[in-house]
Amino acid sequence: NSQEGVVGLNKTIELYIEEMEEVQKFKLVTSVRCDSIEENHIESPLGKAINGHKEGDRVYVKVNDKMGYYAVIRSITDGDDSEDEIRPY
Repeated sequence: NSQEGVVGLNKTIELYIEEMEEVQKFKLVTSVRCDSIEENHIESPLGKAINGHKEGDRVYVKVNDKMGYYAVIRSITDGDDSEDEIRPY
């Protein structure tokens, strides 16, 4: 079961990527539900880094042994109503 205000499956997360100085929005899904080129599944480096964290947390996303970046969780919303906000065009 998912906790309120904590990153988890099917939550929409707004993440501030420090290196890029931009906010990105994505939904955390299981690797079964997403296509393999997507980076927002729970087993990806990003998914592992933020899973279980709260709004305002600063996390280190380890891409590989030589590379990674810091990000701050700006907001977490439940997935059900967020589809209305995310437009594909």
